[in-house]
Amino acid sequence: QVQLVESGGGLVQAGGSLRLSCAASGSISSTNPMRWHRQAPGQQRAFVAAITSGGTTNYADSVKGRFTISRDNAKNTVYLQMNSLKPEDTAVYYCNAPVMWNDYWGQGTQVTVSS
Repeated sequence: QVQLVESGGGLVQAGGSLRLSCAASGSISSTNPMRWHRQAPGQQRAFVAAITSGGTTNYADSVKGRFTISRDNAKNTVYLQMNSLKPEDTAVYYCNAPVMWNDYWGQGTQVTVSS
């Protein structure tokens, strides 16, 4: 089993910053590929960012240049640094880990950006 616990969400004004954390535990390698997704009210869950075992990153066009995904393998934790936040970034942010033939998700953390 794999457990993913997100933290760091909150309320921030437009233009501000937040850093989300996702702590992984259980049967998961510290270098497992990891992803962040988000789901805004009334919308489908959407990809935000990913990081491979080798540290290669990939981003949705809507967050490129503003968000940075990183990892601390020693802590088995993945981060999402979010800068220049916009009201349209408001959503529940989920951490995701594909492990073998399973797809694990955290419980999500709410990010609200006020205008």
